[in-house]
Amino acid sequence: MTGWNTDTLAQPAGAGAITIVEGSSFCVSHANGDIVPELPHGMFFRDTRLVSRSTLLIDGAPIEPLSAMTPEPFRALVVGRAGHLPGRADTPLTVERDRRIDCGLREEITIRNYSRVPMTCRVELALEADFADIFEVKEERAGGAAHPLAAGPDGRLRAESANAPDRLGVVVTAAEASVDAPRLVFEVGLPPHGSWTQRITITPTLHGEEVELDPVGAPLHESSPARRLTQWQSSMWVPTFGDDDVERIMLQSQRDLGSLRIFDPRHPERAVVAAGVPWFMALFGRDSLLASYMTLGLDPTLAVGTLQTLAELQGSKSDPASEEQPGRILHEVRLGATTNLALGGESVYYGSIDATPLFVFLLGELAAWGALPDDDATEELIAAADRALEWIERDGDRDGDGFVEYARHNDFGLINQGWKDSWDGINFADGTLATAPIALCEVQGYVYAAYRARATIAAARGDHAGIDRWNAKATELKARFNERFWIPERRCFAVALDRDKRPVDACTSNMGHCLWSGIVDDDKAAAVAELLLSDTMFTGWGVRTLASDMGAYNPASYHNGSVWPHDSAIVAAGLMRYGFVEEAHRVIVGLLDAATHFGGRLPELFCGFDRGQYAEPVVYPASCSPQAWAAAAPFLLLRSMLRLDPSVPTGELWLAPAIPPEFGDVHLVNVPFAGTRVSLDFGRDDTSVTGLPDHITLHTAPRGPSRA
Repeated sequence: MTGWNTDTLAQPAGAGAITIVEGSSFCVSHANGDIVPELPHGMFFRDTRLVSRSTLLIDGAPIEPLSAMTPEPFRALVVGRAGHLPGRADTPLTVERDRRIDCGLREEITIRNYSRVPMTCRVELALEADFADIFEVKEERAGGAAHPLAAGPDGRLRAESANAPDRLGVVVTAAEASVDAPRLVFEVGLPPHGSWTQRITITPTLHGEEVELDPVGAPLHESSPARRLTQWQSSMWVPTFGDDDVERIMLQSQRDLGSLRIFDPRHPERAVVAAGVPWFMALFGRDSLLASYMTLGLDPTLAVGTLQTLAELQGSKSDPASEEQPGRILHEVRLGATTNLALGGESVYYGSIDATPLFVFLLGELAAWGALPDDDATEELIAAADRALEWIERDGDRDGDGFVEYARHNDFGLINQGWKDSWDGINFADGTLATAPIALCEVQGYVYAAYRARATIAAARGDHAGIDRWNAKATELKARFNERFWIPERRCFAVALDRDKRPVDACTSNMGHCLWSGIVDDDKAAAVAELLLSDTMFTGWGVRTLASDMGAYNPASYHNGSVWPHDSAIVAAGLMRYGFVEEAHRVIVGLLDAATHFGGRLPELFCGFDRGQYAEPVVYPASCSPQAWAAAAPFLLLRSMLRLDPSVPTGELWLAPAIPPEFGDVHLVNVPFAGTRVSLDFGRDDTSVTGLPDHITLHTAPRGPSRA
């Protein structure tokens, strides 16, 4: 996942760090609300850190944190107290910092005096702006000097960077402050049991003009972030589970996905899912496509917005610097000051081998759910899908061997361009790194699924020749894949073929993606399932990315032995597809148990230690949380348990629930399907669907792995 330069991973923001987010703007701070440039803190706008320091001092001392809450994704409430006062066991002064982010940052600072005598204090807010690029901050390379915040004629503090895109700047507003740049100073007198409140507003500027924020003093529920989140939540289906923990996880995932949505100002009706908080609040092809797929039964408009946005940015020319090629779907979009240099002079980078087939696959799934947009929009998306398929067969298959492979086109792009995109993510069993061009096993599965999806689209249009054409391509690829990638002596699929077409023989979770796509021959599926649930692969919480008996295994690595919830959820879906219900249940129960230990929210990844070694899943440092496909994973787990497989173009719905008994009954109300809303009820001995359109035939047996 994640950034183009994952050779260097994000550094931790400190114990108890607070992150709030709204759209692509976010803020990371200490537990006491302070922002310091020495850590990956800041208030970010357009992938640029506008505020690199915001430290609150009372009589020269920092605030002692007591508690920090994030009641909404865009709001933090920090409770602390002033520093120790001589002659007192405890300070009588408490401090509240109520912080909200939209495009800008607002903070209300309230000091309360719990003494019976009046108190005076000097309150200072020290501010700095360094306009550092998000990558520099994330990797702790932002060593540049802060831009001076100078007092303007209106008494407000201002700073601007001539080097940032669009002449980014910042304006700080506070009433009744004396300005000692770069500090705001307040001399505060507090009566006995009295309080003092001050509002600080930090507003970005573009080309010297202030970005419009909500009106000052608007009630919280009337703010733009609150209204967007409320609208999202009101449109969601309502889940009821016999297991309270599972229900809590589903509701948390709904809220997190709502907070991760970003909007294009040119198309405000389109929402896409950003990859994750805090460092990946941007459009990522692979992440957004997979998260949208996992949430089709929650909100299909996310898939529509993602596909339309990616189609507009689809490659149209050949550019080795950005790795753009005609028909290719992008890897990520960035807007920061030095990002353009990092991405080969462009804000859009195309170095992804799997986003292009996943684009076609998601469009087919949208058709299967009966959720395609209006005719003109659908025609445009189908044209984009056909350009994507042309890329797969032209530039994707570099050497004409029938498999899609990657090798970067420059010296600074991603070395590995699948979802395990760290530099050491693809290796042999002995730990030796594979050499590009590399053909990943799961990518061939995605291409297979793309061909099947294109056949589904053809069915929706009554194109019988197209159905035969695309199904034939899928069948041919499946036969070729099972012949070349299968390692008989290991009874597993190679993770890849290297530049010499040698099978890369490491045992990885990638083969679970092959089950999910349906590319695995039936006679090989049982061996794959057994290996995925072996002690070397399954931790009890989830499936390791790399087996523990491999040379490169490290349970605390990014891609070589950790557990990624989205990856394990895809494995569970693949197991269920091939009828391995008990094995799928073990993965599903393990993941949801892990989510409970993480407070109901699955993180981007966690360490791959065995469940018998530690009583709780071990946190991976700097893991994004919330993160899009981790937040979406519980919905894919639910779909897998329900064995829910729609095919609206053929007028069919397969629904054969296989729910672990400990989860109890499941009731879902207001589920979007085929242009309407349905309710689903699953008890121990009964399944019912209310509101199913008359033209849809319900099958209560599993569909089977071929799904042709």
